[in-house]
Amino acid sequence: MMRTVLIRRLQRVFLIISVILFAGIVYLAATGVNYLLPSPIQRLTLITPTPVRETVALISGHAGFDSGAICGPSNAPTLVEAEVVARIAELVREALEDAGLDVLVLEEYDERLERLDAELLLSLHADSCIAASGFKAAYPLNSAIPTTDRRLVACINTEYAAQTGLPLHTNSITHDMTYYHAFRKVLPTTPTAILELGFLGGDGRLLTQKPELAAKGVTESIFCFLEGEAVGP
Repeated sequence: MMRTVLIRRLQRVFLIISVILFAGIVYLAATGVNYLLPSPIQRLTLITPTPVRETVALISGHAGFDSGAICGPSNAPTLVEAEVVARIAELVREALEDAGLDVLVLEEYDERLERLDAELLLSLHADSCIAASGFKAAYPLNSAIPTTDRRLVACINTEYAAQTGLPLHTNSITHDMTYYHAFRKVLPTTPTAILELGFLGGDGRLLTQKPELAAKGVTESIFCFLEGEAVGP
């Protein structure tokens, strides 16, 4: 009888020990899984998409390379293309950033142009010192996305003209514009265009004394493109 009772007590002890060991194993396993896998909150954080901010890239023509066109004596120039364009590019940057866009203002041969992936790249320049008036925009003739690039230029032709009152001067678009060096550097999927803001000779007063008009024209052109507005050819 005593032996039977002892055996039962030992069985209970072993049972209790087994239950404790099993509970410990389960706890360790659960802890390990929780350690390796993110919590529900962490999983929610991981799958929550991050808002994508649109990036607009601007080239401030001739910046970091040369002066561009110079009007007046070389020892006392009245207008320097790179300086005129830099002022307008800065006003455009401020306006776009105020609208919530990310903006890159690049130099003429900026290293960041290589494989650039952006919503668009627009290079800003001013034309020569001759007594002419007007603006002109061009996209790459060998574009991989010609329909998109044409729409960008169409937005410029519409919005820049409306804001500045300047006429189109399309008969002076050159090979250097349609095969502009930066077009070959960015990703083929990045829409690109080059804009001559006006002639330093005939439009210098507008570009220097009312740069906000030129900047407004560029800004509205970019908004037109990003918002997918339908414009003429």
